[in-house]
Amino acid sequence: MRTLVAEDEHEAGRADRLAVRRRGGAHRGGAPLGARIARLSEGGAAPPRVVPNDRLPQLPELVNNVIGYQWQATVLSVGALTLVSLAVGWLIARRILQPLHRITATAQRLSLSTLHERIALSGPKDELKELADTFDAMLDRLERSVEGQQRFIANASHELRTPLAVQRAAIEIGLPEDVGEIRDTLLRHNRRAENLIDALLVLARAEHGLDNRSPVALDQVVRRVLAEKDADGVIVTVRAEPFVVDGDPVLLNRLVTNLLDNAVRYNHPGGTVEVTLSHGALTVRNTGPHVPRERFGDLFKPFRRLHTTPGQGAGLGLSIVAAIAKAHGADVRANPNPGGGLELVVVFARSEDASPAGGTAE
Repeated sequence: MRTLVAEDEHEAGRADRLAVRRRGGAHRGGAPLGARIARLSEGGAAPPRVVPNDRLPQLPELVNNVIGYQWQATVLSVGALTLVSLAVGWLIARRILQPLHRITATAQRLSLSTLHERIALSGPKDELKELADTFDAMLDRLERSVEGQQRFIANASHELRTPLAVQRAAIEIGLPEDVGEIRDTLLRHNRRAENLIDALLVLARAEHGLDNRSPVALDQVVRRVLAEKDADGVIVTVRAEPFVVDGDPVLLNRLVTNLLDNAVRYNHPGGTVEVTLSHGALTVRNTGPHVPRERFGDLFKPFRRLHTTPGQGAGLGLSIVAAIAKAHGADVRANPNPGGGLELVVVFARSEDASPAGGTAE
């Protein structure tokens, strides 16, 4: 009997342990969510807090706002840095290139009449300072060379003019007029030598540039030269409008004289010469022998003669015209006439501070 009771108790305990194990396994194996919440509620746990949906932050909108702010800050920073870098770069480049601009401006102003100017760059002994000093030293040598050339021309002209003047006086006084052609030949060659010296001096002066300028009424210069010129059987007509040139009156007079001499010398007997001054352009057109197009390059070169005549010059007339025109900032061009002869045009730049009424024809 006792054995049966003990066996029943043992079976009952075993059944209880199996039941406990099943409940624990069901809990560990993942009971339904509702059952677990119910057991927690029964155990006194606080219910979760519910937040309204309208108070929850919108994550995508927040991310977009942050990214937009970062882009704005980046753009403003890059823009400010770009402006600052451009300003600093411009200031540095200007300071570095300023000596180069000074050297360039001095070189552009230089001519035979302004060789006394120097750069005289101050500052540290760098490459730009060395370049400026080398340029100034070159100008010193060039100025001394030009001054020596001018002294040589002045001395040579004086030494040559004096014996020529003595020879001309001896020929005119010492030789009687009845000696035939010897006297005329000597006088002709004597005058030709004097004219050659004068032409060389004028050419050297024109190529040297203009030291002094003054308003000159070019129309009055043209009329005065025509009044003093011997036409030598050539019909000369003139039409000159008032025009003022800022330049040298002596050189301008020589320019007009050489143009007219060339037009009269290289002309047909009974030919015509037309002189026109209009809108700053002096035009001298003549009838004469045909000039080949390939010879136009020799017209303004010294000691070049296209035609041989008994009274030919030294071939300096038009080269002097070109040099004087260049000294006055004018352009010279030559065009052939259909029937022979030339059309020589000198185009001047109008003087801004002079009026036609204020010119002088000296």
